[in-house]
Amino acid sequence: MHVTDSSAAAVIARFLRAQGVDRVFALCGGHIMPIWMRADAEAIRIVDVRDERAAVHMAHAHAELTEGLGVALITAGPGVTNAITGIANAHVSRAPVLVLSGTPPRPQENRGALQDMDHTQLLRSITRYARTVREPALVLQELNEAVARAYGEGGDPGPVYLDFPTDTLREEFPGPLLLEEHFQRKTYPVLLPNPEDVERAVEIIWSAHKPLVISGRGARRAGPELVRFLDRLGAAYLDTGESRGLVPDGHPSVVAAMRGTVMGQADVVITVGRRLDFQLAYGSPAVFGPARFVRIADAASELRDNRRGQAEILASPAEALRAITDAAGNRGPATDRKWVGGLRARHEERAAKLRQSMATAEARDGRVHPNRMLGALQEGLDSNAIAVVDGGDFLSFARVALSAPTMLDPGAFGCIGVGVPFGIAASLANPDRPVLVATGDGAFGFNAIELDTAVRHQAPVVIAVANNGGWQVEVYDQQVTHGRVVGTKLQFSDYAAMARSFGMYGERVEKPEDLAGAVERAFANRPALLDVVVTPEAVSSDAKTGLAWVPNLQPLEAWDETERKWREGRS
Repeated sequence: MHVTDSSAAAVIARFLRAQGVDRVFALCGGHIMPIWMRADAEAIRIVDVRDERAAVHMAHAHAELTEGLGVALITAGPGVTNAITGIANAHVSRAPVLVLSGTPPRPQENRGALQDMDHTQLLRSITRYARTVREPALVLQELNEAVARAYGEGGDPGPVYLDFPTDTLREEFPGPLLLEEHFQRKTYPVLLPNPEDVERAVEIIWSAHKPLVISGRGARRAGPELVRFLDRLGAAYLDTGESRGLVPDGHPSVVAAMRGTVMGQADVVITVGRRLDFQLAYGSPAVFGPARFVRIADAASELRDNRRGQAEILASPAEALRAITDAAGNRGPATDRKWVGGLRARHEERAAKLRQSMATAEARDGRVHPNRMLGALQEGLDSNAIAVVDGGDFLSFARVALSAPTMLDPGAFGCIGVGVPFGIAASLANPDRPVLVATGDGAFGFNAIELDTAVRHQAPVVIAVANNGGWQVEVYDQQVTHGRVVGTKLQFSDYAAMARSFGMYGERVEKPEDLAGAVERAFANRPALLDVVVTPEAVSSDAKTGLAWVPNLQPLEAWDETERKWREGRS
């Protein structure tokens, strides 16, 4: 059935174009075909995928890397249920993603129609806004509300969801309601800090002897202001997976290799757009000691979770950091430069030792050591690269060993499987930047079929699979804790052959000495996949710290014991 250029579907497509949306990540279906065809008519590129989960993952990565709106277009019923994992991950990551879908025509509602389901009931707990729009005249109003919510107006940013009965999409949109005000482009709101909060923060921060700055998602749009703040304060600095690459590794404040030490020694901790979640021991005094906290965020969830701040600033992090630095003026900070310098020196020693071990790491079984693989990949990256790391056990190695100016990972949701779709979206959004996906074999399997998408859309991505034939964190835990391995082994499958079957360059690497040449050939023949057979004997830091057995009070065994002693009043 033909859809006119004055239909509700046409208005949706025009609205998306007005918001700067130049591509949507999608999987087709009859319920959304009116939007699909009108999006194409508006010259919006449709990146068609093989699974709706991947479509939302790609929209998520696109939003993170462009600081714009990511859009996923998915069909009804199983299309929506397939997408739920991607939506949940965007929800935890607070990524501005607009998910659009359809429902059966209104005369068929609740009669057993094909793919008839109340999607909004499923999605309300993992979206900022979820509505079914049945009236054509309300399409623009609902789109505006949804996008505003996605960018964080009225709460945290995050995914939003709208669906439309197919007959609503085909109906004419009332001409008099096509007001230009509905098409104004929305962006992240800019929140200015309260001057009194700024003054309180300056007094605490500039009086600290051992200040520690920890950044997260909310700091991503505040890179220059964060570097200027660190330059003036001279504090120690830790990034997290949400903000890797924001501050260059060569900056004197970076002490990533001394994470545990600095967390226990700091007297003031400044969080910038970062939740105090499991990755930061929930901000517990058992780990952070008597340190005071200063919380800076543009989202309430990053301002008051787990630990209240002695000063709390609800504002755009860039504006808050600029205001704090300006308000401090010429006042000299009380930062103990010797303390920071000592941490930095030990960080550099450990980083150098890691680089050396990466270059020479060997496995007793003759296979490639994960660190050797990562060392070769690091050598293949330039100063403009984007790196996506994914997996469980392999992520533990990659999180420490791989560095790039822009990095993405599974996030606090632990949503392994994002690597391939994130990498495809990253390479399409940044075709002039090298994009590497470094993933474990288990994580790769979740969205391996999207190699087909990469080839069809000529996404210039390099995917390096660490093939160790198992879910290795769990294998190690079963061996140590239970004495036997059950249901956690995989095959050493030939993923390079799989890639070649889709028309992608694929190469299998089984010897350490072959890595350098293989990496060079992969980047010269993108899209490409390297299937690196790595040893299952290497034990990651996450496996050693007991992450797999899920302690009661803290995510890591050592933190759990420290927390238990603290709660019991033992030192």
